[in-house]
Amino acid sequence: MAWFSDAFHFDKTALKVAHITDCHLSKDIHGEYFSVNTAAYFSRCLEAIAELDVDCVVFGGDLTQDHSTESYQLFAKLIADSALSCPLFWLPGNHDELAEYEKLISPQILNNKRITFLGGQLLLANSKGPTPAGWVTNTHLDELSQAVGQVPSVVFCHHNPLPIQAYLDKHMLENGPQFLNTCVNTEQCVGVFHGHVHHEYTQNYRNLSVYATPASSIQFTKHTMAWQQEDLGPAFRIIDLIIDEQQNLLLTTDVVWLKE
Repeated sequence: MAWFSDAFHFDKTALKVAHITDCHLSKDIHGEYFSVNTAAYFSRCLEAIAELDVDCVVFGGDLTQDHSTESYQLFAKLIADSALSCPLFWLPGNHDELAEYEKLISPQILNNKRITFLGGQLLLANSKGPTPAGWVTNTHLDELSQAVGQVPSVVFCHHNPLPIQAYLDKHMLENGPQFLNTCVNTEQCVGVFHGHVHHEYTQNYRNLSVYATPASSIQFTKHTMAWQQEDLGPAFRIIDLIIDEQQNLLLTTDVVWLKE
């Protein structure tokens, strides 16, 4: 359980979480990704999240597009310059390097991969593989199984574990069913959230809800295997979690679109 061993705890039975993903920053604050200023779009999301009184933010990966150290530093600066005051936790995307995240010096950007609250937890899994596609190692699956089986849990990863019938399926989580079976078989997982696909999706696997969060940058057109992009404005997801009197973890979620 090394990946999940260092927990951050909230002493409460309800948690409001923002999930933001795929900002694709470059070292230049004016840098663009498919004609979108990604830093500006990411900042708009941060400002909107700051107004919603969330307990924490989970960043779902693909921080960088140009793979530069400066893009990570820009990420930290945009967070520091925003009105956001809660902690932000991260997991790696296929564009990211763990070492670059870990070098960041910020009181808000934390490295914990297990976030606990009274009666429940969030687990931030590592789906970064040797190629742009995702892969969860057997060791990490064992770690996940142990962690998710302890209390009612919500699991995050970067890659889509199920096909979406669109272009990014060529780079999906290659052992997605194994990953999802690990979650389902514990009977403690109430939802899985991911990024990577740059749009909103809701799917179901063995009665487990699987949610894709749109990108804070550009979106990829749904239902086509062609490489197409759409500027629909930045977006993020809000997840409300509450432990009821029977100690069940109840989950509701909505996507927030910040169109002009």
